[in-house]
Amino acid sequence: MIAPSILSADFATLADEAAAVGDADWLHVDVMDNHFVPNLTIGLPVVQSLLKHTDIPMDCHLMIENPERWAPGYAEAGAYNVTFHAEATDNPVGVARDIRAAGARAGLSVKPGTPIEPYLEILREFDTLLIMSVEPGFGGQKFIPEVLPKVETVRRLVDAGELTVLVEIDGGINADTIEQAAEAGVDCFVAGSAVYSAEDPAAAVESLRRRAAAAARHLRI
Repeated sequence: MIAPSILSADFATLADEAAAVGDADWLHVDVMDNHFVPNLTIGLPVVQSLLKHTDIPMDCHLMIENPERWAPGYAEAGAYNVTFHAEATDNPVGVARDIRAAGARAGLSVKPGTPIEPYLEILREFDTLLIMSVEPGFGGQKFIPEVLPKVETVRRLVDAGELTVLVEIDGGINADTIEQAAEAGVDCFVAGSAVYSAEDPAAAVESLRRRAAAAARHLRI
């Protein structure tokens, strides 16, 4: 699965930018509040507007404080998957249940330096796990391969039938890095500049998808 990140798109023409990647599996939307991360992007009103102009399932990544307050609203608006950060709340299970009750899949995200072990037990409450392979806040950063053991840990549990979570990765994913992420066990790849800096974004999505599928036995087109 490839989820182009509109963080690298032209914000003045988001409907057109979404249409340019019409064969993508998800459309990744980075919501930043300038508190949890040192950047400010878009919020719920923009997501609500964009939902009217695309049929691609929307993958909202909330890099914000107080996700218990804001996350259900994205689900209610029609987002397919709503992810928040483990580091942003003391009650991740409660937030996940509220997201699901509001009609969306619930995702948990962890920063590169956050160990995954403390959260393994609660991953049964989640549909997706988003492992950050850059420090959250800005696009265009270099991939951090040291996060891949976290992917491998969760992949083993999924393959053993102990978890059913979808493993997603975000940060520095491009033609040079997607294969090692796929080999580690990632299911869904967020790609920003690798897609939107390409002359043909749709072709870039397909190329990334094929590279990932060829690199790991658990991925197939």
